[in-house]
Amino acid sequence: MSNYNAPFEIHVHGQVMLRADVTFAQLQDALKPMWKYAGAKSLTDGAKSSYEDEPGIQLDAHDHVLQMCWTVAGDEDFRQTLDEVCMNLNELADAGAAIEVTFYDSEFDEDEPSSSAASRDDFVVLFVGPNPASIMQVQRDLLVQDVINLMERHFDGSELGGVVAEVDKLFTQRFDALVSSLEIGKPPRGSGGGFGGGHGSGRKPRHLH
Repeated sequence: MSNYNAPFEIHVHGQVMLRADVTFAQLQDALKPMWKYAGAKSLTDGAKSSYEDEPGIQLDAHDHVLQMCWTVAGDEDFRQTLDEVCMNLNELADAGAAIEVTFYDSEFDEDEPSSSAASRDDFVVLFVGPNPASIMQVQRDLLVQDVINLMERHFDGSELGGVVAEVDKLFTQRFDALVSSLEIGKPPRGSGGGFGGGHGSGRKPRHLH
């Protein structure tokens, strides 16, 4: 889309561990919805951020890590692009990871007190991983971190073991329910058919900081 009238500046930030056998060509194909959205013809061309001080999209081939600190001008339709990218990265990821996405309202001017329009800023976290368990682990870790950061304002960290245990219990229940639902749809043993669950990208809205 045209960058001249884009209502948002969209910042994508995250780090994804990739399988050791992932090639640059595979990564370029997986991220194609992003670099095409930016109007580029390749990942190399589209890896640059709108801001020169941001590293953009980088592949650490030695450590097999995809690093993203990348901004593009866009609209709400970029959310569909993100969904496609997350589905693609699920196939390449070696571990669960969180990708933070911030939509900055480019038309909102906080320095204009006379304006009655509210900012349309938004912030979401997307999750990718090779399987549902790896995605849930990242979700669990982020939630525990948020809960501890909130409660340490009132309690010592050593007092929060029970709270963390309750969070773990909730995620264990959710994972057990997921496994149970997958087992119900699994073909009978010996049928010759394998079963593979879909790896969707979880999305968890969070407050702006």
